[in-house]
Amino acid sequence: MTLRNRISLLVSLLFTFLFGIASAVIYISYSNFREAEFKDRLEIKALSTIKLLSNVKHFDQSIMKMIDQNSINTLYDEKTLIFDSKFKLIYSSIDDSKINWSIDDLKFLKVHKKFIKKQNSNEYLGVMFDTNTTEYYVLISANDNYGNRKLVFLKYILIASYLVFTTLCWILTSWMVKKVMQPLNSFLGNIKKINENNLDSRIAFKKTSNEIDLLANEFNFMMDRIEISYSKQKEFTAHASHELRTPLTKITAHIENTILNPDSNSELKNVLQYLLKDINHLTELINSLLILSKVDSNAIENKEKHRLDEIIFASIEKTIKMYPDFNVHFEIEENDNIDTALNVEGNNKLLEIAITNVLKNAYVYSDNKQAIIKIGTINQKLSVAISNSGKTLTVNEQKNLFEPFMRGINAQGTVGFGLGLRIVQRILVLHNASIVYKIPEPNLNLFQLTFRF
Repeated sequence: MTLRNRISLLVSLLFTFLFGIASAVIYISYSNFREAEFKDRLEIKALSTIKLLSNVKHFDQSIMKMIDQNSINTLYDEKTLIFDSKFKLIYSSIDDSKINWSIDDLKFLKVHKKFIKKQNSNEYLGVMFDTNTTEYYVLISANDNYGNRKLVFLKYILIASYLVFTTLCWILTSWMVKKVMQPLNSFLGNIKKINENNLDSRIAFKKTSNEIDLLANEFNFMMDRIEISYSKQKEFTAHASHELRTPLTKITAHIENTILNPDSNSELKNVLQYLLKDINHLTELINSLLILSKVDSNAIENKEKHRLDEIIFASIEKTIKMYPDFNVHFEIEENDNIDTALNVEGNNKLLEIAITNVLKNAYVYSDNKQAIIKIGTINQKLSVAISNSGKTLTVNEQKNLFEPFMRGINAQGTVGFGLGLRIVQRILVLHNASIVYKIPEPNLNLFQLTFRF
């Protein structure tokens, strides 16, 4: 999971949890408040009835009921029962509601003075009032219809608010985190564009205390050190290659002169022939390292347009001069885009080196000294496929095929250093092209070079 998604998830879950807790606390608090308020109303109702009874000298049941009916404290589905000190019922309200009571309730009131409990959907309050003259026991029951309706309304409001605001929170959090993380995404995108070809690239940043700007600054500082180290390494390789070429050239000249000298004996000439062969291989290695260092230094200007088929013909001619028994079959696809596709932007000398190395590889590892070159277009790209029959590479060898000094099992008995394909890949990367190795059929090696047009 990405950091952006993790932050969005954690913030949204936290808000959802806290809002749920807050809604539950609000609902429970209001429910307790409603219950306490309704109990107070029942108690006030009971007290007002008792006061009326105790203050009226001549008790009249019908007058009491009329007063009770017109009281401002009238309760929904109310039922009031009043008992004297001997637990005798002395008053009952006019409505048809019933209270399930027992003598035990009155005895409990005598001891504890008050109780409240639920009776079906009604709330049932018992309270004892002690006047100066006598004791009264009141059992009053009612349904808090208005309070319950408010509680239900509050519940629906809280549920709806919870669903709406949590949904908005998830959407807005995802949007806000995405917006906040946008500079980091841009920073990551810029990093991905940096490779060995553009080590001089740097990340643009502002001189602020923003963490991303600080990170960009440190990254640029790190890239400065990497570029310096990389440049020093390539400079050393280039300088060493130049310095080694001079004595090798002198040694080669001396050996060739000795071989051509008629006074040299045949045994000495044979030894010198072997030495000359080894020196030529060493010279080839140094030349390859020099080419590789120049390519890796990115000192190539790719601005000119060249016909790739002409470069391929030049490479074929050069390869055949080195290997006269090499047979190359050339095929080109005929379509409307081929002429446009063959115009490749880049350095023709480097491209010639790359294609020549692939052709040399096809000759060295073929079993019949033949290669087939096919040029065509695939998905709006120019494809150059060079194939030869011979022993193919294993899966593990294919993974490291373009690494320096990599040689497969099929290279046993052949001369080489494992730098040719590395040079090919580096040159193609500089030209925004690519090379892949395939085995379309058993004992068939195919290198596919792809160019954009």
